[in-house]
Amino acid sequence: MPQQGKILRITIVGYLNPPLAFWHSLEDLARLCRFGRTKLQLEELLGLLDLEQVEENLFRAFHPEARERRLYGGQIMAQALVAAARTASERVIHSVHGYFLRPGDPKVPAIIKVERLRDGGSFSSRRVVVVQNGEAIFNMDLSFQAEEAGLEHQDEMPDLRPPVPEKIPEYLFADAFVTWRHEFRRLQSSEPQPPEQFVWFKCNGEVPNDPLIQASLLLYESDNTLLGTARLPHRGSYDRESMQVASLDHAMWFHGPFDLSEWMLYAQDSPSTSQSRGLTRGRIFTQNGRLVANTIQEGLIRIR
Repeated sequence: MPQQGKILRITIVGYLNPPLAFWHSLEDLARLCRFGRTKLQLEELLGLLDLEQVEENLFRAFHPEARERRLYGGQIMAQALVAAARTASERVIHSVHGYFLRPGDPKVPAIIKVERLRDGGSFSSRRVVVVQNGEAIFNMDLSFQAEEAGLEHQDEMPDLRPPVPEKIPEYLFADAFVTWRHEFRRLQSSEPQPPEQFVWFKCNGEVPNDPLIQASLLLYESDNTLLGTARLPHRGSYDRESMQVASLDHAMWFHGPFDLSEWMLYAQDSPSTSQSRGLTRGRIFTQNGRLVANTIQEGLIRIR
């Protein structure tokens, strides 16, 4: 039996997003398999970001072929960012604020409508609505800025180092991103944990040297693992099978350029959980300590 368990971990986990390192039991693994979560290679993800333009402010977005259940929120956010950016040329994204309204259907292409709210001397504002079957499933406000120098300061990065390549299991290279959670063995425990975690990640493959694509990929990955931070203090007090979990809203601020072919540290914490909602925050650092983005997300964590 121990050998069979090892085979299960190697052969099945390679098809999961996130990988087993983010799930603290084989029961979680079985549940995830039933939900149809499958791997997504970087090449396919980049293809999904290449939107079809229908009209000047109207785009069509597609989804992973193997996806069976509701869409991953990070995908919809990244596609919405690409659509809005195509209407704000020569300016870079600095903030997004999105709301998840309905589950997305992976079998139906999404229509992305961009509203040009304002183009000022330094900033451009856009509003995006993503529609399926005539109903809005997601909306996002975005702000773009012309490059501008000014005052600077930042938080210090936690004193952590990227994983040693030789210690990364091969199955973690089956996805568009390689992700490695610091102290993941401790966090796999069913015992209550402090509401914080630290995740290293980088793209698994060649990344285009395009600031918009880099920002879209970062937004995509920022939705991964964040909400789980709010559940860490409550480990052992609920049945994961009976919990309803979904992202409600997501905000992100971009502070400067970065390269996703290098390791990034995602430092996450949760200041509050109440009213069946969990609030989480994230800081994203380059491997040499530069703070390049902040995130805040609130999600539904309802015990049924």
